Amino acid sequence: MIRYALLLIAIAALGSCGGGSSGCNVNCTSSSPTSSWTWVGGSNQTGAPGVYGTKGSSSATNIPGSRYISISWTDSSGNLWMFGGWNGTTTFLNDLWKYSPGTNLWTWVSGSSAANASGIYGIQGISSARNVPGARMGAVSWHDSSGNLWLYGGYGFDELNLLPGTLNDLWKFSITTNEWTWVSGSKSTGASPAYGAKDVASTSNTPGGLLGAIGWTSKDGHLWFFGGASDLATTTTYNNLWEFNPGDSTWTFRSGAGKTGSSYSTNVSGTYEVQGIATSTTVPGSRLDAISWLDSSGNLWLFGGSGFDGLGNPQGILNDLWKYSPTTKQWVWMSGDRRYKAYGVYGSQGEASPNNVPGARFHRTPFSWIDAGGSLWMFGGDGNGASTPPPPVLPGTASYLNDLWKYTPTNNQWTWMGGSSEINGIGVYGSMGMLASTNQPGGRKDSIGWTDLSGNLWIFGGFGYDATNSAGYLNDLWKYIP
Repeated sequence: MIRYALLLIAIAALGSCGGGSSGCNVNCTSSSPTSSWTWVGGSNQTGAPGVYGTKGSSSATNIPGSRYISISWTDSSGNLWMFGGWNGTTTFLNDLWKYSPGTNLWTWVSGSSAANASGIYGIQGISSARNVPGARMGAVSWHDSSGNLWLYGGYGFDELNLLPGTLNDLWKFSITTNEWTWVSGSKSTGASPAYGAKDVASTSNTPGGLLGAIGWTSKDGHLWFFGGASDLATTTTYNNLWEFNPGDSTWTFRSGAGKTGSSYSTNVSGTYEVQGIATSTTVPGSRLDAISWLDSSGNLWLFGGSGFDGLGNPQGILNDLWKYSPTTKQWVWMSGDRRYKAYGVYGSQGEASPNNVPGARFHRTPFSWIDAGGSLWMFGGDGNGASTPPPPVLPGTASYLNDLWKYTPTNNQWTWMGGSSEINGIGVYGSMGMLASTNQPGGRKDSIGWTDLSGNLWIFGGFGYDATNSAGYLNDLWKYIP
């Protein structure tokens, strides 16, 4: 934890223009006819505290405090949900919030308003009003067809609350009863993976303690899980794909390097093969903090992250786009570079092109949405814009992006939809609640995002630039109308 905390302090200390000559200490957004961003709530400056109010009661004054690496869901009624995160060098959170876009009100639903709360697990498989996951960041989230919210693992506190570590506990939250259920996994940190036989389900299997993995929910209600790191330094990463069946609480190891003999296979290079062609040997390399989507056909998509490319290079940021079919159980490399640290090719804003591609990035903030037409959207992150000098950006440097991208699977083309083509753009907030052509969230990493019932895109918080060009933890809420 200390090592990661020092890294965060160093990032913040880089100030407004980290990254040398490619830094952007003004709003570098390309000229665009209009912007569809509205600052809806929260502060336009970093470090804002939370206002919790009364648990279970919405209020116009309620607001979650500044944070990043939280967990998010959208329920069937269009409400936006958020759990936990991190807002300082020693501060993990386990508060659960609900936001109603219709009323513009936040409700503190569950968890503690204090930092570093331990988990209350209760009896496995039995819900209780007392149960609650421990404070954490970097967990994986899903929602099922019944409206339940699920989370797995992350980095934080277990039942004993001695020291934070990687977790492998799986939780379900019922929005009907407002109760948590500990479903599977350990009540302690540091659990190792247990693979079993490939494609064979078992209650004994587990992906192990991980942070920074990504997840999807397939049409059959199963939970899918890819990648992640088993240590806070994020130097031990996986490329394993897992499937969880809520019906019988079994995990199935589906794809990836897994285990060789008695050794776990980690930090594995990707096997890219031919772009657009599925093969039994094609597979992404080990990584964490990638971006994920689930399309209407049930295919799983992922983009980038911090991990290993196809050329044997050391760990670095990636911009490769992959698709996985649960039906054929095969990966396809769809777009991007097989080499790490690629820069973006932006083209003209609003115009799709086969030459366009986002730059390499990681840190989960390139969070994602799917629109009604099946296009994949993502925003921001920590990585590369369009400029080639200075030398390629490495993980951990202050290079926060606020570019908005759309990918259309039917023509395999990216479109730069808004934001800056360079790093570290400041936030332009305008008046709260008022759409303006100049509005733009600042460059940031590790925000969370949702899609509401009207197809609007929402983002909350993260670590990045506010209206004063200062970098820090944010609690601003934004809406984007596609």
